[in-house]
Amino acid sequence: MLYLQGSQMLKILENSLRKHLPESLKVYGTVFHMNRGNPFELKALVDRWPDFNTVVIRPQEQNMTDDLDHYTNTYLIYAKNPKSCQEFLGSSEVINWKQHLQIQSSQSSLDKVIENLVTTNSGKVKHKQCFLYMIFETAKKLLPSLVDEKDLALNLNMPKIINKDMFKLTSLDVKHASLVNNVWYFGGNERSQKFIEHCIRTFPSVCLLGPDGTPVSWALMDHTGELRMAGTLPEYRGQGLIHYVAICQIQSLGNLGFPMYAHTDKANLTVQRMAAVLKHVPMPCEWNQWNYVPL
Repeated sequence: MLYLQGSQMLKILENSLRKHLPESLKVYGTVFHMNRGNPFELKALVDRWPDFNTVVIRPQEQNMTDDLDHYTNTYLIYAKNPKSCQEFLGSSEVINWKQHLQIQSSQSSLDKVIENLVTTNSGKVKHKQCFLYMIFETAKKLLPSLVDEKDLALNLNMPKIINKDMFKLTSLDVKHASLVNNVWYFGGNERSQKFIEHCIRTFPSVCLLGPDGTPVSWALMDHTGELRMAGTLPEYRGQGLIHYVAICQIQSLGNLGFPMYAHTDKANLTVQRMAAVLKHVPMPCEWNQWNYVPL
């Protein structure tokens, strides 16, 4: 195991992961931000260097003090050959299998390896698989072969569908975390709210304030740079507000040069339709999350 330290090694890692897109997307997106300030204080581990097979991105040990906090205890994994990474991932120096944790990856092929490690460590795991998208401008830059040629000249114009006297475009404040937490599919508890607060403090966000000054629609990013936790209050749905927010977010992050990607539940037809309207590019691989609980 080798802990990659210093900007030179991390930049080499970023360039290498870019060559393995889209399967490396979840890890690539994280390393991109590690190379630009590392706002979540993450660390990169590889099995060997520079010709690595497996890379794991995880928090620093001192930030993983709550054994029940799987939002913080998150591991991002990419393996060139998933069949050869079990020994590395089984090391306690790489993954703390005594904690509640989650693993995220753009590689469904890791499932068997993770199942084996769960059995070895006498735990249980829940695997969730979703559609993975790359935002059009990012795909055009990083994976042009996946972009439909007829869309190459596409420009996303701001939709004129909101009452600007009623809604104000701004960014989220930490005090809004509880509102986001109550709507987020994976949230609804104290640990998820702490995670959301960290995301709001760390990365750019977009929201529309309603007439009373409370957010009615919003979008933000997680620790991997993925566009997540977007939502609209139930009483404001059906007005196209999230579409407006999404375009504002894409334009803002695009100006910063961020790689942009997102996922959606396979049953969420509403978000899938919006992704099609926004010309999000479906990836040939999927978004995966394994939630592990030691017994």
